[in-house]
Amino acid sequence: MPLVAGIDSSTQSVKVIVCDADSGAIVREGRAPHPDGTECHPDIWWAAFTAASAGLLDGVAAIGVAGQQHGMVVLDADGHAVRPALLWNDTRSAPDAADLVDQLGGAQAWADAVGSVPVASFTITKLRWLARAEPEAAQRVEQVLLPHDWLTWRLAGRPTRPTTDRGDASGTGYWSPTTGEYRRDLLVRAFGREIDVPRVAAPGEVVGETPGGALLSAGTGDNMAAALGLGLTTADVVVSLGTSGTALTVTETPTNDGSGQVAGFADATGRFLPLVCTLNAARVLAATARMLGVDLERLSALALRAPAGAEGLVLLPYLDGERTPDLPHATGTLHGLTRSNMRPATIARAAVEGMLCGLADAVDAVRTSPGTVMLIGGAAASPAVREVAAALFGGEVVIPQPGEYVARGAARQAAWALSGAAEAPEWELPGVTTVTAALAPVVREAYAALRTLVHS
Repeated sequence: MPLVAGIDSSTQSVKVIVCDADSGAIVREGRAPHPDGTECHPDIWWAAFTAASAGLLDGVAAIGVAGQQHGMVVLDADGHAVRPALLWNDTRSAPDAADLVDQLGGAQAWADAVGSVPVASFTITKLRWLARAEPEAAQRVEQVLLPHDWLTWRLAGRPTRPTTDRGDASGTGYWSPTTGEYRRDLLVRAFGREIDVPRVAAPGEVVGETPGGALLSAGTGDNMAAALGLGLTTADVVVSLGTSGTALTVTETPTNDGSGQVAGFADATGRFLPLVCTLNAARVLAATARMLGVDLERLSALALRAPAGAEGLVLLPYLDGERTPDLPHATGTLHGLTRSNMRPATIARAAVEGMLCGLADAVDAVRTSPGTVMLIGGAAASPAVREVAAALFGGEVVIPQPGEYVARGAARQAAWALSGAAEAPEWELPGVTTVTAALAPVVREAYAALRTLVHS
């Protein structure tokens, strides 16, 4: 049977899975950690990939790479990194984002130009920051890549011109999903001069091969790969609970949301991927568990002992600032404390509800019709998260079998490139669990009231 590999190079780790190209069944897998933080030298990603893939790639016919979106990898004329890559969760470019929005004539002008309103996460704002804050380093920059572009380029033996795909390119702030073209004028506006950018490959295209002869697909961003790995349709919304939280769906037409809430990305198949991203997801639960001196399993059990609404406790969980809404310097707020409700169970419940309330708003923003809400990511394993999500998202959520869906999407894209077919192969989704719960509008109402109180 032909084998394909999918790589997920995420914020916290790299995962590698090897699959049967026809069925998608996983035959072997590995992982290795990435360091914590908001910047990382790309050589560290390569070292982690090398460790994670050791002994796994023998007999693999094609490889696909998915990577964290938006990261800024800047290379000099010799292909060396000028500085550590700035990651999506680095917010130091927030003032630069605001300046760029104003200079082009406002948020709607950006949404019309590139489908999204740039915030500190976006590559274009990081380039503006680099030109302003580190001008000597900026002078050495010859080209800018995204994390998945760099890994694909490295796997291909550093060809003359790297490649990217339309999905990941759509998160830069200087490529338009509507026209399928780079907006080089916006790149120059941000950085002050022309620099090279990768060629945008077509979905399903073979873009090169490894020294060992494995074909390389175009790769994509992590959210686009997750959609591909899940076989997402226009009737579905996916909520992913990892380091960040995302709600996304697939559409046949591009999105141009001038409010900045919905990013109008492209997907990995030729369609479009409206997406809302929050900075604060699973780490909210980890931080709360640490504060309470319990593990995540115990945190879930505590949360389920408290009623919906946490007896009046509301957590605004902006522990690392926030991306949606665009509040990069915000901090968290725990509101409504009394002597009677100041207990571990209610605090645990408030943490789960607070993490999910912003994502309930995100589901409403991207959903175009009634349909399935899928819950994925590490935090989706929590019984409390599942129950609260159903209560906030519409009464029912579907949880696919736990798995590495970003890596699966990258592997499915590799199988597509290997086949040479017009569309990606059909891979059956593993078994799903459905969770239902009574709607809890009071929780969302209290959350919205607190957000207005604190940030109006």
